[in-house]
Amino acid sequence: MTVRVVLADDQPLVRAGLRVLIADAPDIEVVGEAGTGAEAVRLVREVAPDVVLMDLRMPGTDGIQATRAITAAGGPTRVLVLTTFDDDEHVHAALRAGASGFLVKDMALDDILGAVRVVAGGDALIAPAVTRRLIAEFTRRPEAAVRARALPGVTDREREVLTLVGRGLSNGEIAAELHISAATAKAHVARLFTKLGARDRVHLVIAAYEAALVGPPR
Repeated sequence: MTVRVVLADDQPLVRAGLRVLIADAPDIEVVGEAGTGAEAVRLVREVAPDVVLMDLRMPGTDGIQATRAITAAGGPTRVLVLTTFDDDEHVHAALRAGASGFLVKDMALDDILGAVRVVAGGDALIAPAVTRRLIAEFTRRPEAAVRARALPGVTDREREVLTLVGRGLSNGEIAAELHISAATAKAHVARLFTKLGARDRVHLVIAAYEAALVGPPR
């Protein structure tokens, strides 16, 4: 199955670079480009892509507002943020708006393609650099200086999975690390959402830190 992608970035050179990158991937195609968030929302309505590669900073309707509008519509399109990560507040806002993943623009091109496939497959993905920043931001809060959070009802295997989520691994990467199927990894993550009352994958990252399964970045 071909993954259909819309590129949303106000810099034509960035869009051109991504378009060239994607052209070499036989299973991914660009079905539209947008220079503003409003254009991205319109394109989603018109072409119903699988994934929008979304920049955060765009004129008019920015990437956060566009992400909120796209996810609130309840359609199948998922948003993958591609950012320079120069503003933590905007990244956190986009998470709350419903983004399914975060990449930084200095990632390897193959990793960007892999992330598009992961998100299109229904998984969520947070770049390791973003995960480290999220943990660092959490550790600066006064309430972070508490004893390790207990994880009642969480099995040993689920603790292993939570640790890997805390390190920023996708479900597919967790499956490879633990030598289990992708479906089994996804099921473990789903149970962690329920058991820990987590709304999204970022909350699982924080839970992993609170439980001392991963440490603060150095």
